[in-house]
Amino acid sequence: MENMNEESATHTPAISSLLYPLDDFYSRTGRELPAIEPIKGEAMPEPYNTLLVHQDDMTPTLQNFHRDSIHVHALHAEERADFYFREVLLELDETQRPVEYGAIKINLSLVPENTRKEIIEARLPLGQILFAHEVPHASRPKAFLKVQADEHITGTLRLEGTPTLYGRRNTLTDKAGHPLAEIVEILPPEEILSSA
Repeated sequence: MENMNEESATHTPAISSLLYPLDDFYSRTGRELPAIEPIKGEAMPEPYNTLLVHQDDMTPTLQNFHRDSIHVHALHAEERADFYFREVLLELDETQRPVEYGAIKINLSLVPENTRKEIIEARLPLGQILFAHEVPHASRPKAFLKVQADEHITGTLRLEGTPTLYGRRNTLTDKAGHPLAEIVEILPPEEILSSA
């Protein structure tokens, strides 16, 4: 409870909802959220604008940018009823370099059984799995984020210092418009992206 009070002093409920499910992982591990503020998409610098300000899946966007395929490195994962939560890194296959840190909540009841099994295996990004299994979905970004990296994000992305990072809060919906996944996606600094 004490952590929740500290968190609410730093982040208003409106901001915290934009951080879901990342805020859930932070709360469960007793960490305080880093400083995160919503920004307008057009205010986002390049290459983040190209990589984040769109309604496409992140997996093909990052694969095209880096000219390499991507796999999931699950940091934490758990099932809660029909929902699957995981905190992840997306890494390039060739170099293992992290190209995205994030958190995702997936509604398993909205995907076929074979797709569900592959999601829980946590090897491939969700967008790639949905595409391979021809599961119709749409990407609906809710906010674009400016993030002051904390010790956890810095360590996870293998960075030095506490750089300013950029990301987005996204919802994937099924063909009926139901939320299939809630996602927070944070990219490493430009110099890491460019050298990946």
